[in-house]
Amino acid sequence: MESRFRVLFLIGAMISLSGCAATKNLFGIGDQEAPPPSAEAPGQVIDPDVERREIKEPAIDREDWEIGAFAGIMSIEDFGTDLSYGVRLAYHVTEGFFVEAAGGYSRAGFTSFEVLSGGATLLTDDERDLYYYNLSLGYNILPGEVFVGEGRAYNSSLYVIAGLGSTTFAGDDRFTVNFGAGYRFLLTDAVALHLDFRDHLFDIDVIGEEKTAHNLEATLGVTVFF
Repeated sequence: MESRFRVLFLIGAMISLSGCAATKNLFGIGDQEAPPPSAEAPGQVIDPDVERREIKEPAIDREDWEIGAFAGIMSIEDFGTDLSYGVRLAYHVTEGFFVEAAGGYSRAGFTSFEVLSGGATLLTDDERDLYYYNLSLGYNILPGEVFVGEGRAYNSSLYVIAGLGSTTFAGDDRFTVNFGAGYRFLLTDAVALHLDFRDHLFDIDVIGEEKTAHNLEATLGVTVFF
């Protein structure tokens, strides 16, 4: 009797297993191979919509020579302040260094002694003319850009300069040392604006004692590369 129950139990178990297998095949969940992994990269989560600006940037002309004119004011020590003007020619040796030759003119006024004396003069009319000629070495220390509006950039450069020369003043030619700084602003590929500050030093003894005079000059100029 016990053996009969064992046989019935085994038959029931086999029927149950067969039914489970049939059910899997019926619903399509049998032993199937997993699909291969997709080779495509996942899509970009953030798609930024950035509007690009077109910047037109004037670059320095490939030519190394620069010529132009300038005008401004010069304070001649003890002789007041008057207009000054002149010309300059520069050669750019490298992107940093350049050599400049410049010549300028200004005119001296009257000293306080001449004004208070009521008629005594220290210089003749021709001796009040001041002419200077300099040969200087400059270096661009801060090249950069200036943005005007939203679509225009201009090359610019801050530079230092120093040199030697000669000044004709008060009836004599005087050895002169000059030094200063300037700012170059490129309007186009070949045209630049200059803002310069210089000090011209020479020895003078017109007012009775010899001393080194500091003659400060501030000018605005325009140059062209060629």
